[in-house]
Amino acid sequence: MLGWCPDPAERAAAVQQGAIDDAPARAADVARAAELLVLAAPPAANVELLERLEHDVPAGAVVTDVGSVKRAIVARAEGLGLAARFAGGHPLAGTHARGFRAARLGLFTDAVVYVTPTRDGGAAAREVAHFWSETLGAHPVVIDAAQHDRQLAVTSHLPQAVASLLASFLARAAPPGASFGPGARDTTRVAASDPALWAEIFLMNRDELLPALRSLETPLGELERALELGDAPALTAWLGGAAAWRRRLDP
Repeated sequence: MLGWCPDPAERAAAVQQGAIDDAPARAADVARAAELLVLAAPPAANVELLERLEHDVPAGAVVTDVGSVKRAIVARAEGLGLAARFAGGHPLAGTHARGFRAARLGLFTDAVVYVTPTRDGGAAAREVAHFWSETLGAHPVVIDAAQHDRQLAVTSHLPQAVASLLASFLARAAPPGASFGPGARDTTRVAASDPALWAEIFLMNRDELLPALRSLETPLGELERALELGDAPALTAWLGGAAAWRRRLDP
């Protein structure tokens, strides 16, 4: 298994710890030897790598990625004539940490992985899904790229925005020396994620994220009205609906 990263220290660490067998100095050298090429950079960089490496990928190789926005790279693969050999991927795994130091064994075991085919790219999608399930023990789910981006705007990108909004507010409004309990820490954990990465994700999926953000106005208004009126039953019902949904997420 070969790997490449623009940071030589990251490449060296991955080889030294046995995550990969070798880490050539050029991405093209990895692409030329690949049977399956996985692009694991931020979404816009994955599109750039696809454009840069398209002529280096062997004719029989399959290409995928792990970015959290899918329409752009699926469309670019089709535009480059790689539709039959490309399927997007997005594993729902990992944390706010980044780089090789955030890697761990079993990261993808039992994780859901979305696989987004190109037009007429069913065979490549099946190969990518097989890789995730048989090699890494994940649960692949085939989904249209547009449906993926619409869904992730609500289930991933919106929670990131809300966590960052709350963290930004607390940074300004919390009294000096205030302590934060586990509630505040848990709620804002993902706000510690890479800002440049999330700015890119938000912008690439902004047509889906903006309506999701605006939809928060209704439940926020309900909460404000219940507090303004001192309406305990309405407030309890508002909190109860949220609590019931959250409890269903836990096994």
